[in-house]
Amino acid sequence: MLDRLTSMEVFVRAADLGSFAAAATALGLSPQMVARHIEALEQRLGVRLLNRTTRRQSLTDAGSQFLQSCRRILAETAAAESLADEMQSIPQGKLRISAPLIFGTYSLTPFLSGFLQQFPDLEVDLTLSDRYLDLIDEGYDAAFRIGPLDSLSLVARPLAPYRLLVAASPSYLEHSGKPNTPEEITQHSCIGYIWWSRNSNAAWTFTHDKKVHTVEIASRLRINDASALLIAALTDQGIIMAPEALLRESLENGRLVRILPDYAPPSRELHLIYSADRQRTAKLRCFIQQAVDAFS
Repeated sequence: MLDRLTSMEVFVRAADLGSFAAAATALGLSPQMVARHIEALEQRLGVRLLNRTTRRQSLTDAGSQFLQSCRRILAETAAAESLADEMQSIPQGKLRISAPLIFGTYSLTPFLSGFLQQFPDLEVDLTLSDRYLDLIDEGYDAAFRIGPLDSLSLVARPLAPYRLLVAASPSYLEHSGKPNTPEEITQHSCIGYIWWSRNSNAAWTFTHDKKVHTVEIASRLRINDASALLIAALTDQGIIMAPEALLRESLENGRLVRILPDYAPPSRELHLIYSADRQRTAKLRCFIQQAVDAFS
């Protein structure tokens, strides 16, 4: 008989990832075994959880309701199991961490390299997404959040503000001229960044001598991926406003030039958030302390 909790975990992964094959890869199972777990749940419940065709799958109404219950049960099970971990002096086990795409790629991933070398008994599953994930329902231990916080039920540790810079390639500036004030940027091609939850940033804000300058930018090119945004700037397609971590290497080697250094672009709040119930585990306590030290 298949373990019911394992079947629930398989069902949640299949629903989240959109296919049995993707769930099988993520869990280290065969697609046939994933199907067996789903079928076992459906037989036990007497309802169909997923509508399956050769091309796609979708949740039934019963499947949607059961998915939320599975998330809660798995989260509560993980919390119960973590009580044993609390007694361990050596951090070990798996951490599920979420972070915004650019911060996660260019700041958090290098940090994790040293972190995992320091703690060889730890594993990290890192999800990079600009979508605001629900830590409790989706089973994450902690998340990095840029911008205002939308939940008072979680512990939030403030980190150093997320700093933005403005830059362009030397070739672009040689051809189009270098702006000396924010207002002059309106005469330039700018590359917009598209957030998952809203349209691209159509206005940029700067501060100088306590005066705020807000300018509308002209974007013929708008991108939702940080690496592509950087490549666009490096290939002379315009001016970008992007996180310092993304631009640092290109500024240091001269492939990009910083613009308006006397005008401060906006910085954004950055927090590490987690559930107070999970802070007691040795692995999470260790990660929180190391991350706060690194990013404060």
